[in-house]
Amino acid sequence: MGRTIRFPRPDGAMLEGYLAEPATGAGPGIVVIQEWWGLNDQIRGVADRFAARGYRALVPDLYRGRLALEAHEAEHLMQGLDFGAAAGQDVRGAVQYLKASGSRQVAVTGFCMGGALTLLAAVHVPELDAGVVWYGSPPLEYVDAGRIRAPLLGHFGTRDTVFPIGTVDELERRLAAAGVRATFHRYDATHAFANEGSDARGLDYLGYDAPSAALAWQRTDAFLARELR
Repeated sequence: MGRTIRFPRPDGAMLEGYLAEPATGAGPGIVVIQEWWGLNDQIRGVADRFAARGYRALVPDLYRGRLALEAHEAEHLMQGLDFGAAAGQDVRGAVQYLKASGSRQVAVTGFCMGGALTLLAAVHVPELDAGVVWYGSPPLEYVDAGRIRAPLLGHFGTRDTVFPIGTVDELERRLAAAGVRATFHRYDATHAFANEGSDARGLDYLGYDAPSAALAWQRTDAFLARELR
């Protein structure tokens, strides 16, 4: 369903990404941001899922072709990522590409590390029309809520030890104080509860939860249908 493309960042540098489109080749756009593992088959599957629902889904390759199989590799790759450039250049370039190639409205969604980058994109990508955050957040001092104009939807696990729910509560308060239209949902689940490959990682802080994932996807579909169409 998808293919590898190259697209420009705002600074003119070229970046590769995985683009999945509906059969018509047309529709609203969505930029999908990877977990800390990289642009792997699982995140391609997420893009394919959006394409099957009528969206043009683009996953920017933030790690430039590198993948992590183990947690220590993923941590190393994530620590080497310039989050400011990833949000303001890579993700913004993906949003601009989708808009320039036919998608009038474009959302951004991301998982884990990608959830944190989705929030940063809401701050630094003025072309963004909506954002869906899955169990991730940057340090709150980097979230300038006063600059966020797009509506946000968030999915968080109450038993998440990577991004504790107390931080999510404080983020929600800051967004509300700034007048951001944000809806956060909490699930009785651990980190990465919507990644069907979480259990296979063998890490006790990860866990796929099918009922929570299904509900979160139902809410995401409704949110995007409302905000992008």
